[in-house]
Amino acid sequence: MSPAQAAANTSDAESGQAGNRPVDKVRIGNVSASIWRNAGEKGDFYSVTLERSYKEGDAWKNTNSLGRDDLLEAAKALDKAHDRILQLQQARGRG
Repeated sequence: MSPAQAAANTSDAESGQAGNRPVDKVRIGNVSASIWRNAGEKGDFYSVTLERSYKEGDAWKNTNSLGRDDLLEAAKALDKAHDRILQLQQARGRG
């Protein structure tokens, strides 16, 4: 997938991350949780976006829609993302 196609799949308003890359990504099966560092008035904070990858023909695509069979993978990915954010905060002295 080209960068232009990837950008078209997720708008900046949806992700809140215009042109940035996540600080980390947790993947469980076809579900991934991207961890983003954001600058705020009271210091940095973290947020997470969730997406599922699927194959349509020969092309891989991403969606924010989850089916019943994706929910456990999503829960596990979010749990691991939470743990990773705690590690990042402790490393930055905000634990």
